[in-house]
Amino acid sequence: MSLQIGDKAPDFKLFSSELKEVSLADYKGKKLVVHFFPMAFTGTCTTQLCTMRDSFGYYEGMNAAVVGISVDSPFTLAKFKEDQAYQFPLLSDFNKEASVSYQSIYEEFVFGLKGVSKRAAFVIDEEGVITYAEVLENAGDLPDFEKIKAVVAG
Repeated sequence: MSLQIGDKAPDFKLFSSELKEVSLADYKGKKLVVHFFPMAFTGTCTTQLCTMRDSFGYYEGMNAAVVGISVDSPFTLAKFKEDQAYQFPLLSDFNKEASVSYQSIYEEFVFGLKGVSKRAAFVIDEEGVITYAEVLENAGDLPDFEKIKAVVAG
């Protein structure tokens, strides 16, 4: 059963590419756009996060924060973030707990890799309630950025 609009967003505590612990509670009072992505340095992931990077000012102006989450290590994510000049935190779900609680995980991905985050997008409101949820089965697809913007704009 997947997460639905109106559900309480599952909490998470993850380390960022700056090796700081980040939790859902840190964003109380702000909207949060959460992007799960399979792997750093792959083409579609770069497109997904670069789209958010390029519209970052829009979200900031809407009292919304953005985070990206993958099962990569914080060190890999630090390099990815630096290479792409992302202004938002990339969080390491190395132990796969957040991906599982958001039902955004592949049992098996390409090359037989197990436990990789699906491409997914969630918008969580100021009170921690999900207002947008999109989990993509095909890693080549991208989230609906226009819908995400519309939900954040409210």
